[in-house]
Amino acid sequence: MEQVTIYGRSSCGFCARARDLCETRNIPYVWVDMIEKGMSKQDIAEKIGRPVHTVPQILVGNHYVGGFDQFYAYVREHDAALAR
Repeated sequence: MEQVTIYGRSSCGFCARARDLCETRNIPYVWVDMIEKGMSKQDIAEKIGRPVHTVPQILVGNHYVGGFDQFYAYVREHDAALAR
């Protein structure tokens, strides 16, 4: 799988779950802490090209996946495709 970029906040449980999923599946990822970087949801929206209402916001390579639930489904589909 291509490198994953996770935009979120350290205090966000779903952000932590996305990071844990990457770590347990050995998926390379970059964590972008919005607070640490002084980023707003608008800043993230400009990067991904769509409005942001929640975090995390996750990309695989340059492909926008969505939040944690969408990312989890994406990883499961990717794993199933590899198993075929």
